[in-house]
Amino acid sequence: MTPITQARSFPRRAATPALRFLPGALLAALLCAPLAPVSAAPPCSGAAPSGELTATRVPGTAPAGSEAGLYEGPVWIGDALYFSDFTFGPGFPSRIQRLGPDGKLGTAIPDSGSNGLARDARGNIVAATHNVKGVSRFDLASGKRSLVAATFQGQVFNSPNDLAIAADGTVYFTDPSFQRAAAPGGQDATRVYRVAPGGKVSVVDGGIANPNGIALSPAGDMLYVSGGGEHGVVRAYPIVGGVPGKGRDLIGGVAVPDGMTVDCQGNLYVTEHTAQRLRVFSPAGKQLAVIKVDANITNAAFGGADGKTLFMTGAGAVWQIRLGLSGKPY
Repeated sequence: MTPITQARSFPRRAATPALRFLPGALLAALLCAPLAPVSAAPPCSGAAPSGELTATRVPGTAPAGSEAGLYEGPVWIGDALYFSDFTFGPGFPSRIQRLGPDGKLGTAIPDSGSNGLARDARGNIVAATHNVKGVSRFDLASGKRSLVAATFQGQVFNSPNDLAIAADGTVYFTDPSFQRAAAPGGQDATRVYRVAPGGKVSVVDGGIANPNGIALSPAGDMLYVSGGGEHGVVRAYPIVGGVPGKGRDLIGGVAVPDGMTVDCQGNLYVTEHTAQRLRVFSPAGKQLAVIKVDANITNAAFGGADGKTLFMTGAGAVWQIRLGLSGKPY
């Protein structure tokens, strides 16, 4: 979540002519009042989900065509949900769709070549893009693309899949081989990468087979990565001084882990692709809830006016379920 800006108080200033006529106590209160927080996160209150729940499909989000594909990378920006819509044709053609507050679905970015999505501090979409085998930033107003990360050690990536952005602008992303055939070239291994604010790319972990989902704790002091296939794991990396340390397996027995998100309490929402479910875990790795869907699932994000609607994407479907607390918008 976006950290709350600490309120500040300013020293007393000379009163302007318009203020000289105010009573002294009121004048002092006005001059020394703290500034309102900028982009403050809503208060974290409420209970995490528990037990077994079922999400429902969002009307009007079925694919327009008949070609098989996936919806991926949901992200809530402003008053709308954005997500990638790609097919399994040559190059894995992809576009970014927008589901507006009126319930209408439209294309926001055509030919994005994207998979997982996130939003930066300015409200732009940052995307894991398999068509250019790198990480891209899209300006929502113009649709213009710029590259955040293009290569590592002189080579393009395999097929960037999902990403998370820290408060200081650091981008973390996974690079499995699922859409490696989308374009020539690639890396000699599947890895998790870190892109520093200055653009330098470094490896976080090269020991997870096909790393997939990725998320940050609300305080930004823990990085989570899922991967490993049929008998997958969620691995946790403590972040100290902005740099992830050695990871440890927090959750085991995850069936084909895909994308994930976190709520404001730090609970993890982990999708299991072919199991057609999302499981909720505490920060300590204890299972809290299961949310079922009716098709293969790919990813999840919180949204809605109060941030308490969990949206999930998958095989030609977007699902939603109301929860008791807010969470990460991607």
